[in-house]
Amino acid sequence: MLAVVVVVVAVLLPLAAAQQTMQFSSCASGAYAANSTYEANLAVLAAALPGNASTAAAAGYATATVGAVPDQVSALALCRGDANATACRACVAASFRVARRDCPSSKDATTYQDGCIVRFSDQRFLDFVGVNSPVSELYSDADSNITAVPVAWFNAAVVALMNATVDTAVAAGSGSNNTKKYFATAVEDFDPKHYPKIYGMAQCAPVMTAAQCRSCLGGFVSSIPWFLNGKPGGRVLGIWCNLRYSVKPFYQGQPMLQISAPPEPPPPAMPSLAAPPTRTARRRRVAGISAGVACFVVLMLILSAYAFIRFKRKKAAKKDNLLKKMARGKCTIFDLATLKEATENFSEKHKLGEGGFGTVYKGKLPDGQEIAVKKLIESCGHGLNQLHNEVLVLAELQHKNLVRLQGFCVHKDEMLLVYEYIKNGSLDNFLFAHASRGNALSWDQQYNIIFGIAKGIMYLHEDSSIRIIHRDLKANNILLDEDMDPKIADFGLARLIGGGHTHTKTTRIVGTYGYMAPEYAIHGNVSPKIDIFSFGVLVLEIVTKRKNCSYGDGTTDTVNLLSDVWSYWTEGVISQVIDQSLEGHFRNQALRCIHIGLLCVQSDPDDRPDIPSVIFMLTRDNMELQPPTEPAFFFNGNSNSASQTSDQRVYVYDRSGKIYEEDISANGITLTDIYPR
Repeated sequence: MLAVVVVVVAVLLPLAAAQQTMQFSSCASGAYAANSTYEANLAVLAAALPGNASTAAAAGYATATVGAVPDQVSALALCRGDANATACRACVAASFRVARRDCPSSKDATTYQDGCIVRFSDQRFLDFVGVNSPVSELYSDADSNITAVPVAWFNAAVVALMNATVDTAVAAGSGSNNTKKYFATAVEDFDPKHYPKIYGMAQCAPVMTAAQCRSCLGGFVSSIPWFLNGKPGGRVLGIWCNLRYSVKPFYQGQPMLQISAPPEPPPPAMPSLAAPPTRTARRRRVAGISAGVACFVVLMLILSAYAFIRFKRKKAAKKDNLLKKMARGKCTIFDLATLKEATENFSEKHKLGEGGFGTVYKGKLPDGQEIAVKKLIESCGHGLNQLHNEVLVLAELQHKNLVRLQGFCVHKDEMLLVYEYIKNGSLDNFLFAHASRGNALSWDQQYNIIFGIAKGIMYLHEDSSIRIIHRDLKANNILLDEDMDPKIADFGLARLIGGGHTHTKTTRIVGTYGYMAPEYAIHGNVSPKIDIFSFGVLVLEIVTKRKNCSYGDGTTDTVNLLSDVWSYWTEGVISQVIDQSLEGHFRNQALRCIHIGLLCVQSDPDDRPDIPSVIFMLTRDNMELQPPTEPAFFFNGNSNSASQTSDQRVYVYDRSGKIYEEDISANGITLTDIYPR
């Protein structure tokens, strides 16, 4: 597994230092000896790379690899798109000197300067295009009047500017020019009272595809409100892509794009006093209302008769229309006989698992291909709509961390989905089924599973054509392939939200006990943050290899995982919940995952990070995380939880499956709502 080296720098520069150029390095573990072969190979790269990057054909980008393992050195240089050949050569050459100064004898170092980014490493990072070691630098290069700027408006203006700059950069690199160059500069007219203009820049390495460039920069843009909230300038830097904005000009030449800022939020409306109506006006109003009601009643009678006739016709056509839509999903349409033969008539010995909407069987097609067949429950009442939902969603999704749908079958009342067969089954079998098998997961595999799940959620929430909220992320919906890479499965409960919408509400609560966010379980509020909550539970389960809300046989402690982990955290002994054999970097990584998991299970959805921020936290080992507050507890009804003195809302599951919402204050506990599940 590729070791991603990450450093986070968060500095607030005073005004006097605002014009200083950026120059720093991030260093990874591992050192080479003086006068070693590795040092000689590094010297060859340091001599060759500046000239290679500054040629006209290279357009500011160059890579090279020298030597053989274990002394092999790979390097990358990416000069800023507006730098000329002389400036590019000088910047790359200086980067190697800065790396030796900041990271003496380090085998893996990345140097960030205003004019270029350079990395060298003993790792084969050049094989993983788009896998960044990003750095977020927060800085202030304006006066102290930032507090007077409406932060939400400023953030919206910055995000709009950077999205437009990213679009321009991707388009620039997708043209027919011989030299591909993903680079764009832009300026946005803002507010003369605060900052007249905001300047932006975005860039990707030319070796990337347009889709890779957009994904890389898009993730960075989504992090701006989270990490650079209201700051007058900031950068997000990676070896494959980077972006920057500032209220002061910082690039060479004229901007490639000029846009206007989003409108300022209107001030609160002042209530106005209306004059009392006259007697004549009141008579006219009554007459108008009476006429309107009469017209409305007649219209409703006509529409009701028309709707009744149309209902009879549409009812028969509804199923055919749904199936036509599913056929357009570019999936194979299987016949029932083929699937019966493949599964030996859905034999019990081929049963892989069972869920709320159906049972999954292993099958084998005549050509030898292994498949997984999900047979939907006929009596569930949502079968065809469920099938329609899942086919339309999965047919459009292509990602290594999502299970692939191969086709479907509808025969009378039989409704089935056909998936790729995932060899190792579900994650819960490795974590919870047997202690001996659960211990078979190494920490590398555990971390890879956590990171893979996060990347899958990132695709669903941010990178797919429509925002998709899974709503039922849990251990047995995570499948592991032969390389132990995770794949998110079972999109039958996915909540689809069109572009621009981030929150909605449902009256049909579906999901799994122990993984549901409180605002969803209690009030039906649906947003991407409910998947973040489920992900947080998964992270804690993977690191501790313990199941949340597991009661056992009555002989074990009924305090669940969330409250148990929080107790260890507050007592300062959180290391007791992780594998005691872990040492050094792996131990710190496991503790960091616990920290991220706690941030994801906060009671208030606004306190949970979004998925791009989670990705940043997972890939930035040295980034300082904000301390978590008390998570959304799910105590058992019989557990003796300690009384709390601060005002807080806590959610409780009891053995009967009911969910309680508690307002906890210094005056005691009040049960405000009871919702049976």
